[in-house]
Order: sequence, then C-alpha cells, then structure tokens
Amino acid sequence: MRIFDDPTSRAYARVAGALYLIIAFAGGFAILYVPSALNVPGDPAATFANIAQRRGLFHAGLVGDLVMITAEVLLSVMLYFIFRPVSATLSLAASYARLMMVAVMAAMLFFHAGALALADGAVPLGSFSQVQRLELAGLMRYIHDSGVWIWQIFFFLHLLLLGTLVMRSGLYPRLLGAGLILGGTGYLVESVQMFALPEATLLAGVKVALLLIVTLAEVGFALWLLFRGPRVRQSSVAS
Repeated sequence: MRIFDDPTSRAYARVAGALYLIIAFAGGFAILYVPSALNVPGDPAATFANIAQRRGLFHAGLVGDLVMITAEVLLSVMLYFIFRPVSATLSLAASYARLMMVAVMAAMLFFHAGALALADGAVPLGSFSQVQRLELAGLMRYIHDSGVWIWQIFFFLHLLLLGTLVMRSGLYPRLLGAGLILGGTGYLVESVQMFALPEATLLAGVKVALLLIVTLAEVGFALWLLFRGPRVRQSSVAS
C-alpha cells in the first residue's frame, strides 16, 4: 500500500485515473444502459415485468452502482490529497461536495429496493390491490430517478472547485480545468430544467452541449492522470 504514501507521485495519479475509468464504465452501465433496457416510461407495470424477466440484468445494475459508489469514495479522498497543496480549503470543499453526491446516490438505492419489494409482493400490504402496489412502486422509482437531479447539483459544485484547482495547480493542463468548470454547469442546467423548466427546449440544447464538454474534460483528465501524471513543480507553467 506504499503507493498511497505520496500524493505527488505518478503511481498515485495512475490509481486515481484508474478509479475515474472504473466510475465511467460502472456508472455508464448502471445509470445509462440498465435503465434504458428495463424502463418503460409512464408504464410501471411494463417496467416491473421487464425487471422480472431480466432479473440478472437488474441485479448487475445494482452491482454497478455499488462499484461506482465505492470508487467514488476512494477517488474523492485521493483528489483531496492531490490538490491539498494548491488550496487546502478548496480541495476539502471539493471532496465534501463529491462525497455529498455519493451520499445521495446511496440513498437512492433504498427507493430502488423498496420499489422492487412492492412490485414483487415481498412487502405485506394486504389492503393494497396489485394495481395500487404497482403505482406505489412506480412512485418510488420516480423518487429514485429524481435523485439524479439532486446529486448533479453537488457534482456541479465539485467540478467547479476541481476545475479551479486544476487551473491553479500548474500540474495539469489548464484547458482540462476550464472544461470541467464550463461543462460542469451542464449538470446544474439539467437539474434546473428537470425540476422547474421541463418544457424549455433551449435549455435542453445548452445542456447537451455543456455535458459533452464536461465528458471530454473528465475523460481527458482521467487519461492524463493514468498515463502522464502530474507535471514536475518546476514546470508549473500554464499550458
């Protein structure tokens, strides 16, 4: 475990980069692929019928969630130590913001489990008809899905702070930091749109553009950590 002794080393950065990629793959599977394969918008009965038929995929999605959450916790701590010499306050705030995001993600899984228990009949609610159980399960699924719009606010704050640290550090390309800051606002725009302005098509277009920018910036930062690591201190010149 000596690899964790020196946050300024390339080995340390490589582990952080590897965790970033684990998050990307596990999160893409659990958050994007599995729901798109199982969910039927506006039809809870069809959704839970799909889950019953493809239970293995559903449970694989839960495993993906847990892998992602675990990697997020580790990465939050590692990023704190990487950027603590730049600004201890900003680095700690960035770490807390990311951990708050993880806490919301973990809480969402309770509603996920509750929805499945209701749909399966595992919860003894004799006064509820099957239709009522499915409707209540659908409500729990909706609450679970709405959690995304909450954790995205904390993630926006994290990216704003992380991008600032990247730009100030001189250890990584300033362009990546700028991409994290600018593109990260896409998460805030999406949350505002979904909560308050769901019919705002202009915001939808802006959101897509910003999320594309932040995706490229995050992938670029992860690959830089994995393959290049930090620049030496003497060369902390803006790129």
